[in-house]
Amino acid sequence: MADPTNELRVSASTTIAAPPETVFAILADPRQHPRIDGSGTVRGSISGPERLILGSRFAMNMRMGAPYLIRNKVVEHEEGRRIAWKHLGSHRWRYELEPVDLAGQPGTRVTETWDATYYPAIGRAVMKRLGMPARNRRGIEGTLPKLKAAAEADAGA
Repeated sequence: MADPTNELRVSASTTIAAPPETVFAILADPRQHPRIDGSGTVRGSISGPERLILGSRFAMNMRMGAPYLIRNKVVEHEEGRRIAWKHLGSHRWRYELEPVDLAGQPGTRVTETWDATYYPAIGRAVMKRLGMPARNRRGIEGTLPKLKAAAEADAGA
C-alpha cells in the first residue's frame, strides 16, 4: 500500500555552484523571496526582519488570482543548513542545504520541500482535492533554477 503522506510532501533538488552560506543568505532574507519565486505568487516582502531566525515572523504580498497577504513564522532553522516556515495553514516550506565539492569549488545541494503532512486528516484531504501537491511541485520546479541563478550570481559578485 502506498504511503499517503508521500502525496502531501513534494520536493526537488538542485546543485548550485555557490557555498551554502551564499544560498542560505538568500533564503533567510524575505526581501529576496520574490527574486527566487518560481510559482508566480510572491509579490514582495512587507514586514519582518532582514535576516530570519527561528521564531521570526514575516509577511509577504502574494497573488493567486486575487492579491492577498500571508503571514509566516520560521519553524525550523539551522544556520547554513535548513530553514522552514509556515503560515496559518499547517503546511511548511522547507529548504535543506548540503555542502558539496564541485571540482574543488564549494557548492550546495539544495532540496526544497512543500510538506502538508502536518495537517489533520480533513486538511490533508482538502489539500489533495485542491490539487496543491501538483501545483506546489510546479512552483518548486520553477523556484530552484531561480535560486541557482541568484546564488551563483551572488557568489560571483
